[in-house]
Amino acid sequence: MKPVIALVGRPNVGKSTLFNKLTRTQDALVADMPGLTRDRQYGDGKVGDWPYLVIDTGGLSGEPDSLDAKMADQTLEAVREADLVVFMVDGRAGLNPVDEDIADILRREAGPVLLCVNKIDGVGEDKAMLDFYALGFARAEPAAASHNRGINNLIEAAGEMLGIDTEALKNDEQSDYERNKDIRIAFVGRPNVGKSTLINRLVGEQRVIAYDQPGTTRDAVAIPFERAGKQYKLIDTAGVRRRGKVSEKVEIFSVIKTLQAVDRSNVCVVLIDAADGVTEQDLHLLGYAIEKGRALIVAINKWDTLNSEQREATREMLERRVEFLRFTKIHFISALHGSGVGDLFKSINKAYASAFLDIPTPKLTRLLEVAVQQHQPPLVNGRRIKLRYAHQGGVNPPVIVAHGNQIDKVPASYQRYLMNYFIKTLRLFGTPLRIEFKQGDNPFAKRTAKKKRGQGKKQSRAQANRTQSSRAQAGKKRAAKKRR
Repeated sequence: MKPVIALVGRPNVGKSTLFNKLTRTQDALVADMPGLTRDRQYGDGKVGDWPYLVIDTGGLSGEPDSLDAKMADQTLEAVREADLVVFMVDGRAGLNPVDEDIADILRREAGPVLLCVNKIDGVGEDKAMLDFYALGFARAEPAAASHNRGINNLIEAAGEMLGIDTEALKNDEQSDYERNKDIRIAFVGRPNVGKSTLINRLVGEQRVIAYDQPGTTRDAVAIPFERAGKQYKLIDTAGVRRRGKVSEKVEIFSVIKTLQAVDRSNVCVVLIDAADGVTEQDLHLLGYAIEKGRALIVAINKWDTLNSEQREATREMLERRVEFLRFTKIHFISALHGSGVGDLFKSINKAYASAFLDIPTPKLTRLLEVAVQQHQPPLVNGRRIKLRYAHQGGVNPPVIVAHGNQIDKVPASYQRYLMNYFIKTLRLFGTPLRIEFKQGDNPFAKRTAKKKRGQGKKQSRAQANRTQSSRAQAGKKRAAKKRR
């Protein structure tokens, strides 16, 4: 198994910056603002000669309010599951009483601890580290994560403390890659619709912070998860509000992270608040997921809060406003109490299978022929549009490429007919379908071109003969004039 390294420290000491450097990604949201990271974020380490997992954690501030207490619980969970804790401190700010409190916690709760004195740029390495020797940790390394200084030395020190067998870990990583092809599921929706609560219910633990306050989740957090022998990656995202209400720079980046999570997912679960119904923002999120071609599941959360009359009114409203979602299933759930949650994975697996369906070319061509026989394409300038054969052009979403003549004249209504026909006959579930058209090759094109070239040569010879004859006649006339 790959070792797990947890990054721990007070807010704004550079944990997320170091996480991004170690994983060579921009997965962790970074800004000059304390308390930005709240949930545990996992990533594969890419710095160094051996594979490892890195955990970015929320800052331990020691504040007594409920949200900070939940963040501290998340950090302590990361400490307990880590093989090594990298305790990060701020070299510019010097030793802080909160640092001493965290050091006491780590001595009780953690295994090996590697002290990382960050932000040494502009201060001086020796001067920055001097105060922190008082914490009593055996190994300390200086770094400036934002400038990529000291990171290689930090990972080498971590490997020495863990006694790494590099070759064994590389082989284990290869077998893990071959064995585990996880299904990426993005949970998206407006703020406070219950995304974090639903993920905690699915994994069976308080994996992400669920708090009755909009905007609790700020980053897109990927959570590895196994169920019935299948590997999943559940991605908790920040709530997306209307553009006019988004003012803070941090929230703008949170929305970008959410949309990127949709782009990179295999299946997108859109949560809608039953009490609010389908809002314009919900329709925008649904439209974005369909536009990106993601397999889609819809969950109406907080269903337990409605009475029978409200439920009936909500169902009627859904039939009217989301009629375009007939290719998928709408689940009515309560993430808090767990009702209806167990059926989500059936739909997720079915939608994933449809999105990655492999369809043979002969089967698609036969289906295209039947579709054309049942409903002929229209005439264009007295000529019938001809669709000859079809093949698969991609997955997630499935893409069907149809070849024929006058394909640029195929109307949108006939394209919709073909799309609905293929979805129905192939029994696709939960995934949109793309149809592309390509102009077929003209089998007589070479013969026509050859004939035109032959005609051109004949015309050229005839023109040359006429020119030569004209010149001869002109010469004779000139000679006759001279004799006279």
